[in-house]
Amino acid sequence: MDRIARIKEILKDSPEDSFLKHALALEYIKLNNDHDARQLFEELLAHEPGYVGSYYQLGKLLERAGDTAQAIKVYEKGMEMAKAAGEKHAYNELQTALDDLI
Repeated sequence: MDRIARIKEILKDSPEDSFLKHALALEYIKLNNDHDARQLFEELLAHEPGYVGSYYQLGKLLERAGDTAQAIKVYEKGMEMAKAAGEKHAYNELQTALDDLI
C-alpha cells in the first residue's frame, strides 16, 4: 500500500486529524497534485487555524498557481498565528517567504 493510501485509511478513523491531513497534502505535493494539496490545507486551516506549518505550504502552492495576493494573505495570517503561539521559527520562515514574494 502506498503512503497516500495508508494515510487515507488512517484518516477514516480520525477524519479531523490535522497532522494526517498535512501529511497527505505533502504527499500530494510530491506528486504535483497541487489542487488536492491546496484543498486539504484550506480545509485543515479552516478547522484548526493554529496549525502554523500549513500556512507556509499553502502559501507556496498559491505562489506556484500565480495567486500572489492570496499567498500574501496566507503568509500574513500564518505570521499572526505563529506570533500568537510563540512559534518564532515558524514566524521567521513565513516572514522570509513573504519578503521573498513582495
